[in-house]
Amino acid sequence: MAKPAQLGRSTDQHMAILRSQVSTLLWNGRVETTLARAKAVSAAAEKILTIAINSFGDTVKVEKDITNSKGVKVKKNVLVDGAKKLAARRRIMAKVYDLQEVKTKEESRKAFDKRTGAINHPLIEKIFNELAPKYSKRIKEVGQGGGYTRVLKLGSRRGDDAEMAIVELI
Repeated sequence: MAKPAQLGRSTDQHMAILRSQVSTLLWNGRVETTLARAKAVSAAAEKILTIAINSFGDTVKVEKDITNSKGVKVKKNVLVDGAKKLAARRRIMAKVYDLQEVKTKEESRKAFDKRTGAINHPLIEKIFNELAPKYSKRIKEVGQGGGYTRVLKLGSRRGDDAEMAIVELI
């Protein structure tokens, strides 16, 4: 991540805050925080999205031997990450927390397991499968990279008069 302002904390603390808020922004699409943190979160999120956009299409078709339920070995074509995408995935995993899917109240345990069964890192999958293609398409249409986040000022917070802002994905 870029070297942000200290944000009134020691290095390990402000890096943890930044990492947490970037993860929340990428997961939920929106975060409300102070203006200084909002600017730091916006810059870090832009860099993470750029890494994902530049590498999300790097997949390789591989033929694997899989044993089916009857015990017979079958050859199956599988898409796996290429070297560039794998390196990008690891870089992003080092910069964000691994947020997990949450089971809704109406959802049964079986339905939740079916929906999330094969996904090990939901936030990383969301970045590569939803956000990166969306912004890549936008780059092709508009012809401009960057500008994936927006910072909206809210005014002063009651109590300590801190300038508040919302950071959201566009």
